[in-house]
Amino acid sequence: MPNWSVYMLRCRNGALYTGICTDVSRRVSEHVARRRKAARYTRQFAPVRLVYDMMIGERSLALRVEKCIKRLPKRKKELIVEQSLSAEGLFDLLKIYP
Repeated sequence: MPNWSVYMLRCRNGALYTGICTDVSRRVSEHVARRRKAARYTRQFAPVRLVYDMMIGERSLALRVEKCIKRLPKRKKELIVEQSLSAEGLFDLLKIYP
């Protein structure tokens, strides 16, 4: 069973794009190269760079984490990046109990 990670990219416009995947380096290279599999948003606001990634585990948990991060205000997303939160810190911030 693959381990899922959540990752955040800083886009050209300063926004933070959040996604999940099983291979962060491959997924980031897809975004950077603006390949067809890259999100439309990251293609539009390229270049992008990886600013945060964290191994989460099961896909369902990674999806929950991604959804919660996307709902956060930008200042809390910036806090995640600045503090490079551990999985436990991330779960605490998001009030997720795996």
